[in-house]
Amino acid sequence: MAGKFDFDDEGINEINITPFVDVVLVLLVIFMVTAPVMLKESLKVNLPKTLTSDITSKSATVGLAITREGQVVLNGKLFSEESLNQELSRISSRDPNTNFLISADVDSRHGDVVKMIDLLKRYGLNRFALQVEKIKENK
Repeated sequence: MAGKFDFDDEGINEINITPFVDVVLVLLVIFMVTAPVMLKESLKVNLPKTLTSDITSKSATVGLAITREGQVVLNGKLFSEESLNQELSRISSRDPNTNFLISADVDSRHGDVVKMIDLLKRYGLNRFALQVEKIKENK
């Protein structure tokens, strides 16, 4: 005969979970890479446009965004009011001369922007600027 079959009474007694773990780890990496991109796209901020803008230095700056709904995003991470207070306290104790760039949506409430400036000042963080988009002049 061409081949010999050996039938044992033993079946598969163990399940090999290595392929399952490999798939789960790949999915985890995919979600970790795509989550920040999805967050940035869902929290869109339309900046107001001006003809002039200040040129800032290229020093380390913390980005602070205020969305139309009043949500606060600090360096790409969404913060609740309590966790924002803790983070600003930590930044203030580490380096009170930290620069903040406030990006407020053109449709955000003026009160939300003023509240954020007041919060920064309460923690002694007085170095901040408002981000705008410069209008391109047609000459």
